[in-house]
Amino acid sequence: MRPDINTTLPPIKEIKPMVEIPDMSLWLYWGAIVSAVIVLAVALYFLVKKLWGIRRENRAKAWLEALHRIEWSDPKRAAYQATKYGRLLATDERRKELFSQLLPLLERYKYRKEVGPVDEETLKRFELYRNVCDESL
Repeated sequence: MRPDINTTLPPIKEIKPMVEIPDMSLWLYWGAIVSAVIVLAVALYFLVKKLWGIRRENRAKAWLEALHRIEWSDPKRAAYQATKYGRLLATDERRKELFSQLLPLLERYKYRKEVGPVDEETLKRFELYRNVCDESL
């Protein structure tokens, strides 16, 4: 014979209603995503800034090399080249000042059909400017 099951179990208590547990997982998920995006954006910014600086430095070296290759046998062409690359290299105050002094001397050899040979004053100013550019790069 089988014993009665109901007689051996304790009486059933009332079932309480479900309690709402605050769930922050969605906020943590989006917070982690936003934080990761911000960290990646900052890292990308510094990487691009560093690469741009290297590229800018290489450009300046190429411009300086172009200044060194200027041939003064053709004064008109040389004046245009010196103006172009000199303006690109004039980034700090000292170079800007020297370039502003050199520019009127170069203007005499531009915008004319026939030009004479380059005078010594222009060549000296150009050499000074080129030496200052050499020192700063």
